[in-house]
Amino acid sequence: MVKTSSSNPENRQAARNGVQPEPFDIIIIGAGAAGLMCAIEAGKRGRRVLVLDHAAKPAEKIRISGGGRCNFTNIHAAPENYLSQNPRFCVSALKRYCPQDFIDLVDRYQIKWHEKTLGQLFCDNSAKDIINMLLRECEQNGVAIVTSTEVEEINKDAELFRLTTSRGPYACHKLVIACGGPSIPKMGASSFGYKIARQFGLHVIDPRAGLVPLTFSGPIKEKLSALSGVSVEAEVKFGKVKFREALLFTHRGLSGPAILQISSYWREGEPVRINMLPDQDMFALLKAAKDHSPKQELVTLLAEHLPRRLAQFIGEETGIEGRLADLSHKKLHLVAAMINDWQILPNGTEGYRTAEVTVGGVDTDELSSKTFEAQKVPGLYFIGEVVDVTGHLGGYNFQWAWASGHACGQVI
Repeated sequence: MVKTSSSNPENRQAARNGVQPEPFDIIIIGAGAAGLMCAIEAGKRGRRVLVLDHAAKPAEKIRISGGGRCNFTNIHAAPENYLSQNPRFCVSALKRYCPQDFIDLVDRYQIKWHEKTLGQLFCDNSAKDIINMLLRECEQNGVAIVTSTEVEEINKDAELFRLTTSRGPYACHKLVIACGGPSIPKMGASSFGYKIARQFGLHVIDPRAGLVPLTFSGPIKEKLSALSGVSVEAEVKFGKVKFREALLFTHRGLSGPAILQISSYWREGEPVRINMLPDQDMFALLKAAKDHSPKQELVTLLAEHLPRRLAQFIGEETGIEGRLADLSHKKLHLVAAMINDWQILPNGTEGYRTAEVTVGGVDTDELSSKTFEAQKVPGLYFIGEVVDVTGHLGGYNFQWAWASGHACGQVI
């Protein structure tokens, strides 16, 4: 079997030109985290692999991730950190390729890394270290990567998938869709993967922006905008789901890790609940302060526990101010409720433009959790973000990319 590696320049050039002496064993559409991992594992098994990507360079989302340092995994990654219509779908892949497996690969390349908060691992130097590692692994395992290539049409006959591209035709025995979702369109992200799934009769769970700031309209937007830059540690809830991390007020509304996390669960038309002092029973504190310091102004007391601008906002929003001695228990309850259980209704999110991931995607009921092969279409596979599995903020989505790519590449 001929490998498309640097030791075979004629075959590599044929791949670039869209001319091939024989069909590839595997073509992977998408040179991101999942696609490259799948290619590496398939290449290790002697498969003849071609990776196609429309971007000028591979792994562009990896390059910009983590502020340029790539939050490449999370040591706490487990099925409960993922959102899906079928919460059990991710179990098999995550169990077969865990965070330590990727850490071992990173360590082999002597890439320096560190842990930030909550198990998040980042490169000390640059996300390019991870990209170079993956590309080196591809090269060592005979994987051909062709960029700046638009896939215009895909058809399947009795034996092969046939691709029409901007570089000409390609054919393969197995086809992997690893092109992600439409989040961060400025990087060239699109709904192409969903289009292919639907073309072959697979159901797609309606996609929406995830890990994205929440926006507001009307008077509340103006009030929140005045707090832009203020940050607190908060517990944010939607339904039974809650996250405790930093919350940031912005010109458009609310952001910060706690808000990004809950955005993946939030549904339009419903409020989120925010506890801005999760370690404090605010009514008990206000009542005790009234007993011991009755002449103290409400806003002054609140500013001892919250940023002053936020304390002033709470007084204005509740319409309650003045000395504690002059405030009834009913009024103190209203103030406490806004701090410990502020219910606020977003009008939307910032959308795919700033979303870190896409929630929804190819229905997991259509795929094998062991191989990621489409049950209706033998030889067609979907991995990574294009699938209806979305991780929490903090390296979980990269771990899903590595795990799903590894699982597929091990068997394809």
